[in-house]
Amino acid sequence: MSSVRVLVLASDPLSRMAIVGHLDAQPRIEVVAVEQQQRAGLDVIVFVADRVNVEALGRLRRMKAILSAPVVLVTGEIGSADVFTVVESNVVAVLPRQTITGPQIEEAVLTAAAGGGMLPSAMLGELLKQVKRLQHEVLLPHGLHASGLNAREIEVLRLMSDGLDTAEIAVKLGYSERLVKRVISTVTSRLGLHNRPHAVAYALRKGVI
Repeated sequence: MSSVRVLVLASDPLSRMAIVGHLDAQPRIEVVAVEQQQRAGLDVIVFVADRVNVEALGRLRRMKAILSAPVVLVTGEIGSADVFTVVESNVVAVLPRQTITGPQIEEAVLTAAAGGGMLPSAMLGELLKQVKRLQHEVLLPHGLHASGLNAREIEVLRLMSDGLDTAEIAVKLGYSERLVKRVISTVTSRLGLHNRPHAVAYALRKGVI
């Protein structure tokens, strides 16, 4: 099993040294030096910030654009209004800087590398509230869903999942076959899906059908 490659970024050199020292001692983790990040490839970034402010948010956005790896955020302060923003910036785990331990960082790094996340329950609750608010105030008034699908697209995909072909879907919904084909083509193109089964699988994963 290959090592998880981790880049540790912190404005405070003592914090960076402590985290690097612990992670470097773990057999499943390889700490990548800053100057090696581009050629080594990264699995996870550990980013330490005193507080989530404008500067920290800017760095998170730049990291997402350049490196695209999942981020473990170690911070002493994060406002509820910034929870959604940090998650959008590839942050999958948030750890309290004041009480952080080596094993917690190790667990967060391995969880992030495996595609999981670790958010405090209060933060997860805030995130869900913000997603719900976004859906009701922004998406629904424009006929959209958090999945990226609108109501018509969800209807078509639901009938596809029931085994109906294009002609049967058209009759069921009162659409022309041409319109049904255009709906399916638009979904697959916009979401980068390969074909109709992939589109149905996407809708199933999003829980909309």
